[in-house]
Amino acid sequence: MRRKSYLLGATAQREERHRRLVLFATGVLILLATSPVLVHHVGTQLEMALAGRDHLWNLCVIALHQMLAPVHQGFHLLLIGGLSYAAWDRLRAWLSVRRVLRTLEISAPRDGDAFTTAAEDGAVPTTAVRLVEGLPNPAFTAGWIRPRIYVNAGLAELLTRGELAAVVAHEYAHVRRRDPARMSVLRFVGCALFWLPALRRLAADVADDAEIAADDAAVLGQPLVLASAILALAHWRLPAGTTTSGFAAISGEASAVSGFQRDALLDRRIRRLAGEAAVVRSHVTTRSLTLALGALLLVWSSGLAVGHPLPTGQDAEAAHGGHCSHHRALGITHLFCFTGHPYRPGALCPHAAVARVNMTP
Repeated sequence: MRRKSYLLGATAQREERHRRLVLFATGVLILLATSPVLVHHVGTQLEMALAGRDHLWNLCVIALHQMLAPVHQGFHLLLIGGLSYAAWDRLRAWLSVRRVLRTLEISAPRDGDAFTTAAEDGAVPTTAVRLVEGLPNPAFTAGWIRPRIYVNAGLAELLTRGELAAVVAHEYAHVRRRDPARMSVLRFVGCALFWLPALRRLAADVADDAEIAADDAAVLGQPLVLASAILALAHWRLPAGTTTSGFAAISGEASAVSGFQRDALLDRRIRRLAGEAAVVRSHVTTRSLTLALGALLLVWSSGLAVGHPLPTGQDAEAAHGGHCSHHRALGITHLFCFTGHPYRPGALCPHAAVARVNMTP
C-alpha cells in the first residue's frame, strides 16, 4: 500500500494489516467450511489409509462414524440449501435493481453543466455518469458487468464544484475496481455459508475497505474537500413528499459501497482525510468467531469420521479383526470399546462377542 501524504504512518500500517488479515481469514473460512464436505468425495487414498483402523486408543472409530454420519449429511444439505439461497438472493437483487431503475427518470450529463465539469475535474468519463431526478440516495454505483454512477440531480445545488468532483471521482473508483460485482460475490459466499456469521461480518469489513480505497482515489490533492463532501452527504435528507417505495432493493445493493450510513466508518473516513489517527474497527465479534469455531469443529469432525470406511460384505467382521458390528445398536453404546477392559495394541473389541450374541436370529 503506497502511503498517501495526508495519512499518518501508523494509520496506513493498521489499514494494511487489517486488509491482509481480512482477506486471509475469508479464504481460510471458505476453505475450512467446504473442504470436509467435498474432499472425501474426490478420488483419494485417504479411505485406504484409514481402512482397518477401527480404534483410536479406546475410541471406536466405527461407532463415531455412525454417530456423525447424519451430521455430515446435514452439512451437505446446508451447503446445497445455502447455494440455492445465494443464487436466489443475487437473482432477486439484480431483477429488483433493474425494475427500480426503469421507474426513475435517468439522463446523461449535458455539455457544460455542473456534472460534466465535475467529471472532467475528476478525470471521470461522462459516459459513466447518470443523473436521476428525485433519487433518495445522493450517489451510488450499481451494475455488475457494466457499473454506472447514479447521482442525484440536485447535488449540484448542495455541493461546491470541488466537492462534486470529489464525489464523482469517489464513485468512479468503485466503477474501476468493480466493487458492485466484488461485493455481490462476497454476498453470494456469505449467503451460501450462512451458518458462518463471521464470514458475513468479514464481507462487511471488505466493504469498508472498498470505501477507504475509493476515498484515496478521489482525494484529487485536496483531502479536506472530499471530507467536506462526505459530511454534506452524510446529512442528506429526502425532500418532503419523496417516496422510497421500491428503493430498498437499490439502497440494499448500494450499501455495500456507500459509507454514509455507518457512524464508525464515517468517523474513520473523516479523521484519516483530516490527517488524524483513525481507528480501524472490525465488524467481527467474539460471538461470531465462537459460533464459527464451533461450526467448523463440527463439520471437520463429521468429515473426518465419515472419511473412515465402514466394514462391508459378509466377511467384514473377519477382515476387520473381529471388530463388533454396530448395525443394530446405537453408536453411542459402543463409542468407548475398551472402557472397563484392559487395552492392548491390536486387541480385538471386547464387545464383539456381545454384539454377535445380540445379532443372532
